[in-house]
Amino acid sequence: MTALTALTGLCPPPAAVRPSPDWLRVESMLGKGLPQDYKELVTAYGPGQFSGFITLYQPHAPSEWTDLTGPMPARLRGQIEEVRRAARRPWRLPHSPEDLLAMGVTDNGDHLFWVTRPAGTPDEWPVAVSEALGAPWFTYDGSLTEFLVSVLSGTTSVPVFPEDLLDHAPVFTPSALASGTSAADALPPVSTRVIRDWANAHGYDLPDRGRVPIEIAEAWRRANSR
Repeated sequence: MTALTALTGLCPPPAAVRPSPDWLRVESMLGKGLPQDYKELVTAYGPGQFSGFITLYQPHAPSEWTDLTGPMPARLRGQIEEVRRAARRPWRLPHSPEDLLAMGVTDNGDHLFWVTRPAGTPDEWPVAVSEALGAPWFTYDGSLTEFLVSVLSGTTSVPVFPEDLLDHAPVFTPSALASGTSAADALPPVSTRVIRDWANAHGYDLPDRGRVPIEIAEAWRRANSR
């Protein structure tokens, strides 16, 4: 059984998705090849979110915050060292920022990267996860599809992911932006610490860890979309 077969059995894709991008053009824009499993993921699922939490970047996405061919991957790569140096006690990075290519984000503001080593062999790239570009980092030695299967099946636990991630059966929700919502209305993914600080300042009772309740996240988005 392939990893994609396992994933579609665990988390069925939508019945219809938009046409696949021109992968040769995408890879030319990025200046590097992409893992075959990622191309198959995009073809099978299109843009959207796994378990209401994990969003993968897509080529030519309508929102720059999740556009693989947009400014975010380079922007995040440049910010990794800035965040580390700004910390009271700078930590040692497990991977060189030059070797990281952002390709996903969570509702908690965690970022998913490919570690693009060995160079020129994208099908061997492992997956790295960072909590809001800071420590701790988590590295999964396998493909992106294998990572999703392992996380959504409960086989792998990513320390920075919420404990209640698997309280409900895995589901894939197609992106609202893909069906006509204005990209200008989309807000960037944000660290939950920002939302928690806002919620506490506005009288919400919010624990320090775990997933931010959807009603509080929506209240923060409404307050910050004006």
